[in-house]
Amino acid sequence: MSVLIRAGILALGAVLLIPSGSARGEAAPQETLLLVVEAPSAKEAITVLRDGDAQEEDFETYLTQVVLSEMPADFATEALKAQAVAARTFARRQMADGKHADADACCQACLSADALQERYGAAFDAAWDKASNAVQQTQDEVLTYGGALIDAVYFSCSGGSTEAAAAVWGTDVPYLQAVDSPGEQDAAPYASTVTCSPAEFAETLGLAADGDPAGWLGGTSYTAGGGVDTCTIRGQAYAGTRLRQLFGLNSTRFSLRYADGVFRFDVRGYGHRVGMSQYGANAIARLGFDYQTILRYYYRGAKIETQKGSLV
Repeated sequence: MSVLIRAGILALGAVLLIPSGSARGEAAPQETLLLVVEAPSAKEAITVLRDGDAQEEDFETYLTQVVLSEMPADFATEALKAQAVAARTFARRQMADGKHADADACCQACLSADALQERYGAAFDAAWDKASNAVQQTQDEVLTYGGALIDAVYFSCSGGSTEAAAAVWGTDVPYLQAVDSPGEQDAAPYASTVTCSPAEFAETLGLAADGDPAGWLGGTSYTAGGGVDTCTIRGQAYAGTRLRQLFGLNSTRFSLRYADGVFRFDVRGYGHRVGMSQYGANAIARLGFDYQTILRYYYRGAKIETQKGSLV
C-alpha cells in the first residue's frame, strides 16, 4: 500500500488532517498537510459451476485453475499464456451474456485447488506458479473482433487442421476458420481407433443388419478442415458430426472402412477442432513464437485488447 503526504485535497483515500506548527508553540501559518492512504483495489469475483454447484472464486484464481485444468503444466510458457487469454475471453463473454441463472460461467474445465494438487502431487506448487504467471503476464487481455469479445473456443488436438465453425455448428464465424495445425503428432490423443461388428454398426444407426456389410458404405465428402462432412451408408447421408456423436469418436477427422468382419473408424485429433488447438499452440510456442502470434493464427482477424471487468 502506498502512502502519500502532500498539500491539497484529494478525492480518493482515507484522509487524516495533521496541523503544522513550530516546536515552541508559536503561531503557525494557515497550512494543512493531508496524509492520504490509497484504498486497496477491489478484487473481481466470478461464480462458476462445479458438478452443478455454484461456487464463487476470485477471477484470477479461477483463470489459473482453468489453465492448469485445460493444459498440462509442462507445456511451453507462451502456450499457457495463449490459453490464459482464450480462457479469460471465453469467461468474460459468458459473464456479459448472462446465459446462466446461477453462475457467471461454465463449460471450461476448472478443477479446484485441492483437485489440482491431487493431480500434480509434489509438482503442484511449481505448476501453480507457472500457470499463475501466465495469467498475470496477460492481465486483462482479451480477444475481440469488430469491437466485441469473440467466442474463444478451443480444444485439445486437431489432427493436422482446425475446422471452420460453419462445418461443425452450421454458422459461419469470420474468426473461426480452418487453418493448418502441424506438429501435433506426439500428442497422446492424436490418433485413435473405434471398431464395431456389423450388428453393432447397424444397431447404432437404427438400420437392419441384413445384406453384405461390405456393400453398406458409399461415398464420403470432406470439409475444408479435413473432417468428414457427410458419409453415405446404405444410401443415406450421415453428417460427420452425427457419426462422431453416435459412435463416440474423438473428432470428425476420420476414415471409415469395412475389413476383416468389422467396421473401423481411424480418427485423428480430439475435440470439436474449432478455434485454438492446445497441442498446436504448444508446438508453435516450442518453435519460438509468442502467445500473441499463436492467438492471431488460430483466431483469424481477432485483436488482442486490454479490457477490465466489473469489480465487486
